[in-house]
Amino acid sequence: MTSQRRALVVVDVQNEYFDGILQIQYPPRDETLANITRAMDVATELAMPVLVLQHEMPEGAPVFAVGSTSWSLHPEIESRMKPEFKLASKVYGSAFTGEGVAQWLQEQQVDTITIVGYMTNNCDIATAVDAEARGITAEVLSDASGAIHLANEAGSVSAEQLHTTLMVLLNSNFAAVGDTDSWIQAARAGTALPKSDLGTSATQGSAQFGG
Repeated sequence: MTSQRRALVVVDVQNEYFDGILQIQYPPRDETLANITRAMDVATELAMPVLVLQHEMPEGAPVFAVGSTSWSLHPEIESRMKPEFKLASKVYGSAFTGEGVAQWLQEQQVDTITIVGYMTNNCDIATAVDAEARGITAEVLSDASGAIHLANEAGSVSAEQLHTTLMVLLNSNFAAVGDTDSWIQAARAGTALPKSDLGTSATQGSAQFGG
């Protein structure tokens, strides 16, 4: 057992990621949504602090325009909202930039955040990196988050490759990465998810690919 104080951080589970330009491509969005809602249900069962983030842009923006369908929380998230949950809007990637978030986490005496939601390649990784600088342990649920295909002047990458790569990167330093089933077991037991480290990951990488 540990003295761990977890909070579940539900990042930007908004309609944009299901119906808009930024539709999640990997893992399948409906599967990730089901795992996000499972995590929320378990957090409620355990009286765990829950933070729900909602990304917003000005009216008329192509995505997340305040008041638009794109900006609205997915109905499965909306239906699970509780008065005790913290709902915060943000305009930057990290969840910690949300209005009142840092203070709320401090008030809840949180030392570990479990990140679910979207996207792996933007707000999730930004939140995990920001947590390190704030002395907060981060966990990311690989099957309750997701990425999109990307292509630009620097190259192109599929959502699957991007998501998988970022999970390996996060687990090497910034966050413990696990699936929802493993997290539920750990949350109920009050234990931490296992995590690698940069040295171990580098050693194992060299053994697999050569150095």
